[in-house]
Amino acid sequence: MTQKKKIAILGSTGSIGTQALDIARSNPDKIEIEVLTANSNAELLISQAKEFNPSHVVIADENKYQTVKDALAEFDIKVFAGSQSIADVMDITSADTVLTAMVGYSGLQPTIKAIQNKKRIALANKETLVVAGELITKLCEENHVEIIPVDSEHSAIFQCLVGENLNAIDKVILTASGGPFKGKKREELLEITKLQALKHPNWNMGAKITIDSATLMNKGFEVIEAKWLFGLKPEQIDVVVHPQSIIHSMIEFNDGSIKAQMGLPDMKLPIHYAFFFPERIKTDFKRLSFSEVNSLTFEKPDMETFRNLTLAYEAMHKGGNMAY
Repeated sequence: MTQKKKIAILGSTGSIGTQALDIARSNPDKIEIEVLTANSNAELLISQAKEFNPSHVVIADENKYQTVKDALAEFDIKVFAGSQSIADVMDITSADTVLTAMVGYSGLQPTIKAIQNKKRIALANKETLVVAGELITKLCEENHVEIIPVDSEHSAIFQCLVGENLNAIDKVILTASGGPFKGKKREELLEITKLQALKHPNWNMGAKITIDSATLMNKGFEVIEAKWLFGLKPEQIDVVVHPQSIIHSMIEFNDGSIKAQMGLPDMKLPIHYAFFFPERIKTDFKRLSFSEVNSLTFEKPDMETFRNLTLAYEAMHKGGNMAY
């Protein structure tokens, strides 16, 4: 019997975290949950801890500590509180893989700690590389730690590169759905509401990423993330709008050949891939049917209306801490 994967989920109550636990739930003979952390959703964290019985639980909101501790008193689970504890628990957990699914800059310090403890990183927190790409990549080299991207676009590139170690690439092509406001001009966006921005046409994601996707800010972050993940120059990273979200990204080799990774827009697949890499474990996920896909279309992003993508490229070209 293959040894179970021991996994820490940083941000277990968010969109990525809950989908990761769905995968663990479907693979009880292959996955053991060692750590669960949450920002303030104590109720869901308690429920998850009771189901998966991790060795450590952390609630960042210290006001919720007693609630979580009391609820888990009958379980053999160590409970901690405070954002610093999320990083500190990396020193004591036996997890071999850490899924970093925290929101924004908060994921940086725990990721650094996990790398220093030589744990494989399943990276869903793109801001970690946006604000500290040079530091993180250097730490990974020093500690011989592998980062497996969980963003669908970067997972697609990663999958396309498997087995291509000796073959030079000219560029990567990140796909973007265009979000709920694709085709609109600046004057049409003056009266939009939060509710409209949260209606992503294809993906089921957390609120922050969904809003960032509506403005193409998220795609800007992904451009910077790709630079660090794959050791690319800014001019080697293209973005193309692909409304169907079937092709998740592509790479173009120096001979002109293009390889793409395709599938339905479902974050569970890249999470599943990151957990089990280099193996591909059978899933019961819904499969892509080409008989149901009428067309695949592509167009240039409107970088005048959606200036955030332009700003991301400018920050990447300038380097240093400009992306922070």
